[in-house]
Amino acid sequence: MLVPPDVPLHRTRAERFDDLVLQAVARLEPQWEAHLSGIEFAVEEIPPADAPLNGPHGPVPLSRLELATPPGGPGAPGGERAGLAVPGTPDTADEEDGPQPPRIVVYRRPLMARADGEDELGELVFDVVVEEFARILGIDPADVDPGYAGGE
Repeated sequence: MLVPPDVPLHRTRAERFDDLVLQAVARLEPQWEAHLSGIEFAVEEIPPADAPLNGPHGPVPLSRLELATPPGGPGAPGGERAGLAVPGTPDTADEEDGPQPPRIVVYRRPLMARADGEDELGELVFDVVVEEFARILGIDPADVDPGYAGGE
């Protein structure tokens, strides 16, 4: 059955994955809203070829954290409020003259390959977001979310 594009059922896998990232952020917002306000979230298909290997989830990275850069000049861009960067846009910032907010990048294909279904994928995405957010705060992921599964 074909579904018109303006009907909610017409969502690509990439769009549904983006939704999972946004849902993970939304799960954290009630307790961490003030800390999330300056962080950008992005989705990329795969890690870059030079990505470090052997992270907490195995040899293929599932995410990366880009720490904030200090102010470098006038015209600093405004950060998105827990926004999701548009997939497919270049990862390098063109606004080198201004400070960059911290950014959590989640890799879609490695996460999808590790999950057996939509529910498991949602929990894995949540765990990865929790881990990277905890790194920004310098605290244990279990302190961010008591239900954190811990890279199981």
